[in-house]
Amino acid sequence: MIIRLQFEKLGKVRFTSHRDVARIFGRCLRRAGLPLAYSQGYSPRPKLAFGLALPTGYESLAEYLDIELVDDQSVGLEVADIAARVSKTLPQGMVVTQAVAIDKNAASLQQVVTSCSWQIDIVGFAANTVSSAVAQVLEAQSLVVNQERKGKIITTDLRPAILNLATCAINEAEPNSTVRLVAELATQPRSLRVSELLAVLNPPLHAHKVCRLQQWTKNENDESERSDPLRAASSALLQIL
Repeated sequence: MIIRLQFEKLGKVRFTSHRDVARIFGRCLRRAGLPLAYSQGYSPRPKLAFGLALPTGYESLAEYLDIELVDDQSVGLEVADIAARVSKTLPQGMVVTQAVAIDKNAASLQQVVTSCSWQIDIVGFAANTVSSAVAQVLEAQSLVVNQERKGKIITTDLRPAILNLATCAINEAEPNSTVRLVAELATQPRSLRVSELLAVLNPPLHAHKVCRLQQWTKNENDESERSDPLRAASSALLQIL
């Protein structure tokens, strides 16, 4: 049985790295008493598969994790209870909000997530300055940058990866108060980082606080429709059943 979890990562725990989060879940899932399936070999490990790595220091409302359970030991295990059982073992700031069973042959989270929605808080810039920078990006036909990768300079157009970008929560009476950006950035064929988006704005901006709001997948039958990885996986399983 494969269970897909959605969990939050908020507050001070945002400074925990992706690798440490994997270690935390390995311990906490065992403490929750789940019948975890393990890899073979000299050093067996729980079969866990995370979604896209969240940069250290960022918060998130929508992180995803697939866990494999031993089938013959999962009889009578209520999927609806798993979220609460695991949450009780997690550190403050991390909580499992949902859990669903998915098909064992379902594509990995790394494969199916095509974009992410972000909430980005900017401080130290006037609201009209940020709004003007956003407008310039949305009007641009291309945003070509030169980036060094593996010792080589690669020319990349970032504009196609900016699927949506808007400002909100602007207080015109306080020009230097927080200005919030909401963005949807593509993760395929190449993931656009929040830091890259802010660097290409004019003037370049720096994030005070960033939160991932959601990760999105595309409908196989209609790519104009999107869904979150939990609903998409559970719907696919129901169709199989």
